[in-house]
Amino acid sequence: MIKTLETSGIGPAGQMRLEFGSRLNLLTGDNSLGKTFILDIVWWAMTRKWPAEVNPRLIAGKKAVPPIGQEGKIAFLFAEKPEGEEYTSTFNRREQSWPVRADRPPFPGLVMYAMSDGSFALWDPHRNYWAHPSGMDAQKRLPAYVLSQAEVWDGKRGFDGRSWACNGLLRDWASWQKENGVQFKHLEQVLAKLSPAPGEALCPGSLTRVDLGDARDMPTVHMPYGQDVAVVHASSGVRRILAIAYMLVWAWHEHLMAAHLLGEQTAQHITFLIDEIEAHLHPRWQRCIVKALISAAQSLGNDAASTNVQLLASTHSPLVMASVEPLFDPEKDAWFDLDLLRDSQVAKVALNKRDFIKQGDASNWLASEAFDLPSGYSLPAEEALNEAAKAMSAESFDAAQAKALEERLRGVLSDIDPFWIRWRFVAQKKGWAT
Repeated sequence: MIKTLETSGIGPAGQMRLEFGSRLNLLTGDNSLGKTFILDIVWWAMTRKWPAEVNPRLIAGKKAVPPIGQEGKIAFLFAEKPEGEEYTSTFNRREQSWPVRADRPPFPGLVMYAMSDGSFALWDPHRNYWAHPSGMDAQKRLPAYVLSQAEVWDGKRGFDGRSWACNGLLRDWASWQKENGVQFKHLEQVLAKLSPAPGEALCPGSLTRVDLGDARDMPTVHMPYGQDVAVVHASSGVRRILAIAYMLVWAWHEHLMAAHLLGEQTAQHITFLIDEIEAHLHPRWQRCIVKALISAAQSLGNDAASTNVQLLASTHSPLVMASVEPLFDPEKDAWFDLDLLRDSQVAKVALNKRDFIKQGDASNWLASEAFDLPSGYSLPAEEALNEAAKAMSAESFDAAQAKALEERLRGVLSDIDPFWIRWRFVAQKKGWAT
């Protein structure tokens, strides 16, 4: 698991230092301030390869490069290393690389990265490449499994172009279901944990065919309205959850196989990075996805209590933040917020580790430090309310003006909005009411 990350000379913030929680880490901030950038660097720190460096088909996950004339540095510390024993890399501009020591990583766990576009990356200590001090590797292995969205579903070829590094969701799911073995049982369990509600569990339906020209047996999901829907016809939100469930099960069972073949112990640690954790999900799902993901990842091991899961998730959702309130523990969780600070001269991005203060209602999170909105109202309603606040304290505001403003307010506010109690009181006091 990653303990600290420090950067300078790269990214929107220029300088950052993050001290991660051992369980849950939330990243908030406006678009383009560096949330995905942080996740990319954490992935690189733990695997030594940028996602798009392993799979050039990816649009995102490119190598971080400092601006011309600036020195870029990345320093990181893993929880398994003694205090103060950091890895530090300084960007080599001539070689366009981030050199690090060639020793094997000190952590025994799996690293998973679910990107917002549906791509997925996995680093397995038993299956993936790691350079020896001599610069040579004992066996030719993939440096990581980095799958585009299409490859998650359809599979990815190996080094030689003939073998398969990953069969893909469609073929593996159908094969597991026919065998009805441990992988399929495990998939059913993970899908149940990732479901939006106890009474609406994601259950595999019967295999089907979707096209006369496609000979594959197609997995289906049994919907609450009684139909079995082919997974390729499911909604974007359901497909993302299905892909995450499949990658969790596939990654773990391939890890078990590799551990068996190598005579090694299985991993006790999982670091799971997920960008825009709420992507495509209905609010009902957003309210339970964080806890569900931690539970699903913990369930991969034989003994859930011994499988330590560290989750790093970026979010734009007030519902996600509200859902974490009963779960958040400052002893093992952290919240990092990126802000754009403006003054008369220049604007800059700053990273802050925030105290997690309960807001009680998801709408209150909109006006919190996480999202920095003035209110949870629409823009026209917010403008009208600001005008009303000024009117109620103005001496020269007359009944005709009040009537026009009230008509405008009724067009943007609910009839049961709490604002009306105050408005009626002031209107009667000032003689606006008719």
